[in-house]
Amino acid sequence: MSEMSDARSTANAISTAPAGLPVDEPRGPGEPSKPSRDGEREKPRSLWNDAWHDLSRKPMFYVSGLLILFLVVVSIWPSLIAGGSPLSCDLAKSQNGATSGHPFGFDQQGCDVYTRTVYGARASVSVGIFATLGVTVLGSLLGGLAGYFGGWWDSILSRISDIFFGIPILLGGIVFLSVVKGGSVTTVSLFMILLGWPQIARIARGSVITAKQQDYVQAARALGAGNARMLLRHIAPNALAPIIVVATIALGTYISLEATLSFLGVGLKPPAVSWGIDISSASGQIRNAPHMLLWPAGALSVTVLAFIMLGDAVRDALDPKLR
Repeated sequence: MSEMSDARSTANAISTAPAGLPVDEPRGPGEPSKPSRDGEREKPRSLWNDAWHDLSRKPMFYVSGLLILFLVVVSIWPSLIAGGSPLSCDLAKSQNGATSGHPFGFDQQGCDVYTRTVYGARASVSVGIFATLGVTVLGSLLGGLAGYFGGWWDSILSRISDIFFGIPILLGGIVFLSVVKGGSVTTVSLFMILLGWPQIARIARGSVITAKQQDYVQAARALGAGNARMLLRHIAPNALAPIIVVATIALGTYISLEATLSFLGVGLKPPAVSWGIDISSASGQIRNAPHMLLWPAGALSVTVLAFIMLGDAVRDALDPKLR
């Protein structure tokens, strides 16, 4: 019983400690602090340093990080690994299999599947990154201010977020984007931001409410710190952890959502190159030419999996209850 109570008290101390302040490492009963090589007490790690220490020991973090880095590089410079244009097609090669210089074969229009798969990463990753950044900034700002000030501002935001939560994002995308001409990365990203911010806002609101009740915030307020200083220097750094976890996992979700909307014909539209567009055009030929569907669908699955793996690793590092 005493060991369980010690573990609980240690987890509570870590979870309530501010990001910029040191957190003592757990020690057994009566165990002295670990001395450094110079005979002095070892300086304890902060919450963020402790999280990085845990991340650096997880193989899943390095695997997902390398995959994401590769995807970002390919999205910026697709010509590094794919020559030619994704819009260069030859109907004489329609649905042909793999040949020399064309390892993924050709689609129904005679376009190189490998080149289109590589160039398709740009649109999908761009939508995911832009949508996640917009949702995180807007949701964190609105939710943080509501949690800090409370009152009528908090009540209004809660009712507005309830309304947006009642709109299924996929159904909303079909309705909203179907009336927009010429789907583009900007249009799809703005739609995701419009319907995606309430989730981050709720997370930010709860995190800020928890942080502002801590003793170090009360001490700063007693010393005369203003609202701007309280939010930027004391509350925001200690309320970011759950927001970062949710945003990291949501990035993969937005990439998958873009592919779904493009597959349905309301997201990105030709001549844009997207995995969702290629999957849609290949779905009717899955028996005759399965390679047309296999490669873009596989690239989409690996991309979403990489971001989910990264989100899981970050969550395990930042949540003391999971350590």
